[in-house]
Amino acid sequence: MSKKFSERIVDVLDYGAVADGVEDNTKAIHEAIEACAEEGGGTVYFGSGRYLTGPINLKSNITLYVDEGATVLFSRNFDDYPLVETRREGIHLYQCSPQLFGRDLCNIAIKGRGVFDGQGDAWRPVKRSKVSDEEWHRLLESGRGVLDENGKIWWPTPNALRGKKLVEKLISRGKKPTREDCEDVREYFRPQLVQFYNCKNVVLEGPTFRNSPQWNTHLLYSENIRVESVTFLNPWNAQNGDGLDIDSCRNVCVKNCYFDVGDDCLCLKSGKDEEGRRIGRPTENVMVMNCTMRRGHGGVVIGSEMSGGIRNITVKNCVFDGTDRGLRFKTQRGRGGVVENVTIENIIMKNIKRQAIIFNMFYHSLPPEPVSERTPIFRNFRISNIICEGAARAIEILGLPEMPIEGIIFENIRISAEKGIYLSNCRKAKLLKVDVKTKDAWPLECVNVEELELIEFNGRTIGAEKTR
Repeated sequence: MSKKFSERIVDVLDYGAVADGVEDNTKAIHEAIEACAEEGGGTVYFGSGRYLTGPINLKSNITLYVDEGATVLFSRNFDDYPLVETRREGIHLYQCSPQLFGRDLCNIAIKGRGVFDGQGDAWRPVKRSKVSDEEWHRLLESGRGVLDENGKIWWPTPNALRGKKLVEKLISRGKKPTREDCEDVREYFRPQLVQFYNCKNVVLEGPTFRNSPQWNTHLLYSENIRVESVTFLNPWNAQNGDGLDIDSCRNVCVKNCYFDVGDDCLCLKSGKDEEGRRIGRPTENVMVMNCTMRRGHGGVVIGSEMSGGIRNITVKNCVFDGTDRGLRFKTQRGRGGVVENVTIENIIMKNIKRQAIIFNMFYHSLPPEPVSERTPIFRNFRISNIICEGAARAIEILGLPEMPIEGIIFENIRISAEKGIYLSNCRKAKLLKVDVKTKDAWPLECVNVEELELIEFNGRTIGAEKTR
């Protein structure tokens, strides 16, 4: 049984914080948290104002309450963030400390209607293709940063660009960067705005998390989590600007949240390749409900780092409006791991730029290899009560020839799209009461599909010469 939170309330102003957006409050916030923790826990309170700070490290039995009108503004100074060991994009290595960080804790919460702003533009590279001419010239004239060798990506510091090249070089040799490597190019290893690592009994309720240097909010190796009425915001062109990443966690409920981000909105992960399989911590028992996803590469996403397994997932009663894809499931050869028992229902989509629903086991196309522990498995999906008005393609399933996607049920689906349904390398698929309206001449195309059931399937071609 979890320890009951203390009723003690500590105001950071009483420990010397200055809410002017200029004064460095790192020491005052740290002392307020320490004092609260020494009394057995309680609430650390931020009233209206702007609080500039370096990284905040939480303690067990602590609630951060950021009231409406309050903004916690994280430092743009790279040196304020010491290196920590953590998992980053599926691999354990060193990186700059997450801005709001908790490790090996229990009974922690972040509440209130205030804002946590990561000032991530200080850290993120910018692709030329994702900004206007005016914005690009402003970057070049700022006196900061450096261009890559092709002149297509602006990096905030020369060290950040060197870090990218170092990592690419080490990966090509099958190695990981050491702590010393990371220290030398720390600007490349951007922090998450929020990360909870190996924590139990976590509540995020009410705040806005915005403008993160890398992923916005990262839940890692943690359990018994409630995320409710939280807003996740990143610029549409934020590199690696995911909203919420649930990574090797169990017993998670996400509800009534709003996402408008620069990469995947809500993503489920569990580690990458051999290391992820060896650690073997699945993401399991996750409920996502009543959420709205605006811009992002995908509304609800699984993978591509899923080597520890993902199972027992339910997504329902959500709206995806303007995301690149709606439901996105991705992996590749070499990942291994099993994704199974996924139920998705009651989803409304509109203005989807690519696929409304996509399963892609060729996230990176690698040469065929014999079936082994390196071979990923997708099985047992039920997707029902979906309405999509406007997508480039309705449904696309791309299984591996050596490991087809198995056991997918689509039921009561209505999609209007430029192109229809494409099924490749799957078996035991059922399309029940599926209605697809498309401009393509092929509402349904199948390649290497076994045991396909079509029950009350209606494929309509609009504006094409021929219907097939």
